[in-house]
Amino acid sequence: MNVAGTDPRLEARLVARALAGEARAFEELVRRHLRSVHAVALGVLGNPADAEDVSQEAFLIALEKLEECRDPERFAAWLMRIVRNRALNFRESRSRREGEPLERAAEAAGGDDPAREAERLELRERLLAALAGLPESQREVVLLHDLEGWRHREIGELLGTSEGAVRVRLSEARRRLRAALGENEGGGQGGG
Repeated sequence: MNVAGTDPRLEARLVARALAGEARAFEELVRRHLRSVHAVALGVLGNPADAEDVSQEAFLIALEKLEECRDPERFAAWLMRIVRNRALNFRESRSRREGEPLERAAEAAGGDDPAREAERLELRERLLAALAGLPESQREVVLLHDLEGWRHREIGELLGTSEGAVRVRLSEARRRLRAALGENEGGGQGGG
């Protein structure tokens, strides 16, 4: 998997340097994959704060287990599997204890223009709610493709499915997001 413009040979060199104890090499790997890692975690969890926690944990696990990366040219795929597994484990443990409402994610923002900040927060909440309403498989695909720029084939490899299935999930996810966001606009013109 050559994730979103990564160079497999460069990835392999960075892994080798990190294994040799060069901290800057691992920092570069983190910098290169931070957005994708967060997108995968967010796709599974649907909650930005939880996704951030899981992302940090996944990078720590990757650093601790870097010698277990058998194919350094496929570091990105190996890392994304760690993130996805960690997020799934997190979600399972969260479901065992009492959950918190998704809507209480952001309060007290303190921007320059309170009306504009309120609009931005409302839009963010609507988008998060619409994403949370998608099945996990669709949420992962839309975040990886539309937010991170992954190709259909790359997403299929990560999720263990075909490129065609990814295209179908993406199309359905976009349709559902449009419908959910359109419905939430409060009865404008036309239907959906």
